[in-house]
Amino acid sequence: MTEDQKKLLAVFEVRVRDLITHCEQQKQKISELSRSLETKNTELQQAMQTIQAWQTKYDSLLTAQIISAGETETKSARKRLSKLVREVEMCIALLNE
Repeated sequence: MTEDQKKLLAVFEVRVRDLITHCEQQKQKISELSRSLETKNTELQQAMQTIQAWQTKYDSLLTAQIISAGETETKSARKRLSKLVREVEMCIALLNE
């Protein structure tokens, strides 16, 4: 083996070691990113569950508000209807005189 070939082989060995080191670093980085992704997915799932719970509570409150508003509107409508009935009775009474 000539001197040039020995130098080329040494350079090749150094580059292969560098490549292996870089590959191991990338594997570690991928592992860290995978763990981070799992953590974020767990957090996202918990946030989605919280949002779903709040949405359910909101829907319940909205339904309760509609029902209570319905009662208020019913009372108001009854008052107006009673007033109209009294006016009609007064008109009938005036016609009968």
